[in-house]
Amino acid sequence: MQKRALGKSGISIAPLVLGGNVFGWTAEEKTSHAVLDAFVSAGFDCIDTANAYSVWVDGHKGGESEAVIGNWLKSRGNRDKVIIATKVGAGMGDGGKGLAKDYIARECEASLKRLQTDYIDLYQSHYDDENTPIEETRGAFAKLIEQGKVRAIGASNFEVPRLAESLAVSKRLGLPRYETLQPLYNLYDREVYEKERMALCEKEGLSVIPYYALAAGFLTGKYRGEADLGKSERGQRTVKKYLTDRGLKILKAMDAVAARTGATLPQIAIAWLMTRPAIAAPIASATSPAQVADIVKAAELKLDDAALKTLNDASAY
Repeated sequence: MQKRALGKSGISIAPLVLGGNVFGWTAEEKTSHAVLDAFVSAGFDCIDTANAYSVWVDGHKGGESEAVIGNWLKSRGNRDKVIIATKVGAGMGDGGKGLAKDYIARECEASLKRLQTDYIDLYQSHYDDENTPIEETRGAFAKLIEQGKVRAIGASNFEVPRLAESLAVSKRLGLPRYETLQPLYNLYDREVYEKERMALCEKEGLSVIPYYALAAGFLTGKYRGEADLGKSERGQRTVKKYLTDRGLKILKAMDAVAARTGATLPQIAIAWLMTRPAIAAPIASATSPAQVADIVKAAELKLDDAALKTLNDASAY
């Protein structure tokens, strides 16, 4: 399997990332471990999580996903075979958030403890923090890299001006820069990435690992109307916004491609992302080994020009 570089970090990963947001939430620990086993057994190696997963669940404080992954790493003894990406900056159950140097240092230690490892491969700023000087944040990450606790850094959910400024500060001060961007991007949510972020990532050589590759499950075809929203907790939380005329038009186009190729809708959605500029590897979640077996086949699916035109036309914004 051809691996893709994460910017200039020296780290390369297989072309699909497993999203850890469901671990400890809609996938309990035993199931999560089975999902992780299936993903790695299929030849893939990168797992994405965050300190804040899953603070939105009643009774959770954040760190639940990292703890599940940490227990899996310890039980399997395979830390050197996987790439762990996590994040800092989003609000935690204790009210902590942001990118101040002391907070980054403290949260990094907490993530390392939960993950039961002594280093994080890719440490990402989950959200921008305009109240903290960029120089301070850059210095905090540089120190973690010097200490060997972090190999490379990335950004998520950054607006273009602030991301560009951050890259410029890193260059001016000779400090490690963000090598990746993790934006919202999928067949439905195209505009937020394509209008500005895509050009900057191509220009600066940043690798993109988009989240919500399946639009919170909408692009699986599981949700065709409001009556379907009750099929899952994620459906009730996030899918309703996709049930528009444009969303249904996208599903219809995906159905047409599926009929012609024999591929499933999740495979088509992920394979489409893999063809887009600057994309290193889309992030997709799974709550069962069967779902993993489905999505990993996207790496083998080659969409021809006709299929891409069908999808691009239907999803145009």
